[in-house]
Amino acid sequence: MQTWLKPHAAMQQVDIVLFDHFSALCLANTVEPMRAANMLAGRGLYRWRFLTVTGASATSSSGMRVEADGALAGHRGDMLIAMPSYHYAAHAVPPTLRALRAAAGRYDMLAGFDTGSWLLAAAGLLDGYRATIHWEEMSRFEEAFPEVEAQRQRHVTDRGRLTCSGAQAAFDLMAALIGARHGHALRIELEALFMNADTAAPGDLPRPRGRTVARAVALMQANLETPLTIAAIARQLGRSRRSLETRMSQELGAGPQVVYKRLRLLKARKLVLETDLAVAEIALRSGYQDPAAMTRAFRTEFGQTPRQMRGEPR
Repeated sequence: MQTWLKPHAAMQQVDIVLFDHFSALCLANTVEPMRAANMLAGRGLYRWRFLTVTGASATSSSGMRVEADGALAGHRGDMLIAMPSYHYAAHAVPPTLRALRAAAGRYDMLAGFDTGSWLLAAAGLLDGYRATIHWEEMSRFEEAFPEVEAQRQRHVTDRGRLTCSGAQAAFDLMAALIGARHGHALRIELEALFMNADTAAPGDLPRPRGRTVARAVALMQANLETPLTIAAIARQLGRSRRSLETRMSQELGAGPQVVYKRLRLLKARKLVLETDLAVAEIALRSGYQDPAAMTRAFRTEFGQTPRQMRGEPR
């Protein structure tokens, strides 16, 4: 059973070891979900550092230079992400592999993003684990590392090892980690912020969760001002209401009513913070006919009334 809200999880230290020719898109898709999670939660959930094996700067495939916060050997944390991207095989040299093996004792989780799986495998850190890599390199990966159970998936998590297949999949994996650690309410809010997954058209959805749940959330997102009944959503999906409730509770840790209310209140909060609309108008745009009912639900969800959140006098 998944968890809808986890408000008290401890802060995580995530270190990203960069190599020349890393993908700037992969880096952004790794860091931006953590930054956004901190912003949406209103507190620090994640810290991150950029490291290299030597402590020197690293230059991306597009020429973007990143100054390292230090050398890999001098740091420890909760998760270490190896991110070489292009020309990855050239980095699989003894000093790098030794540094990665030594780091394995200082981090709870090791991750290979894009082609970072190759470096972890070359260091012997994926032996006996399920893992993926950029799909263009899958055949070569399988031949080079028969001790690794290679899988053609967007991302794979196996005990303390995490791997993803490319820059776009990095966002999916980070969103999944944030949902698992801090609850799927935050994950849905994160994906809505980036117009990812649940806010996309149903036919374009990636499948980090089951298709039924993803399509249900997409229908909710598309019908916030005039909410559908849960029975109507289930009918559109070709499911019974009970089936939808069971699937959503299993995959998100909350039933359809709770999820739908959260999405409507997130829209209300956005309007409170980004517009000068009256509370009554915000209520209507969030699917509430009664402004007082919206205000009560808003205070229960966010700990403040809309006027208090705006800093208005009572």
